Amino acid sequence: MFAWFFLAALYLQRVLGYDALEVGLAFLPTSIVMAFCSLKVSDRLVMRFGIRAPLTAGLLLAATSLLLFSRAPVGGDFVVDVLPSMLLLGAGAGIAFNPVLLAAMGDVEPHESGLASGVVNTSFMMGGALGLAVLVSLSAHRTGSLLAGGAGSMEALNGGFRVAFAAGAVAALLAALVAALLRPRPMHAFGGDPATSPDGLPEAVCPDPV
Repeated sequence: MFAWFFLAALYLQRVLGYDALEVGLAFLPTSIVMAFCSLKVSDRLVMRFGIRAPLTAGLLLAATSLLLFSRAPVGGDFVVDVLPSMLLLGAGAGIAFNPVLLAAMGDVEPHESGLASGVVNTSFMMGGALGLAVLVSLSAHRTGSLLAGGAGSMEALNGGFRVAFAAGAVAALLAALVAALLRPRPMHAFGGDPATSPDGLPEAVCPDPV
């Protein structure tokens, strides 16, 4: 997702010809949807379904967003080729962030919560930096290959962006698969309340299995 913000801004500026202000305004839909889903949707989904389902759904939405962006053409239209991806990414990130934090912090003893929070935030930053480095390298390699094959500069540049978005989509799909298959350990295994669901949430806030 961090790489998406960087590469999408480059696509808007260098391929579609947006200026800096237009790029900033173009990202408003993502920010608004992300804030709404994070504040009003994600917590309700977690309370209703536990951690795993919202996390998986959010990552699938993010993967769909990246797949849509991987088909963005050189002469793309904002409403058709950019806005749907931005709305989906905002929804996916807004829904997935809270379950990620709950999964990371749910089994932590109170006296270790500060350390765990630091590890989580460091992981976010390192993951974002590593993902950006990998995807930008893929983009640059693909652009160079297309240029060597005789493609125009704009087509080669856009081709590199498309490969990077597609690789990001694969990463998000793999993350969704991990989220769907891995079974969180119940909190009582770490000294917490034994009345917990398999998702590590109290039974009182989990759906009735019937």
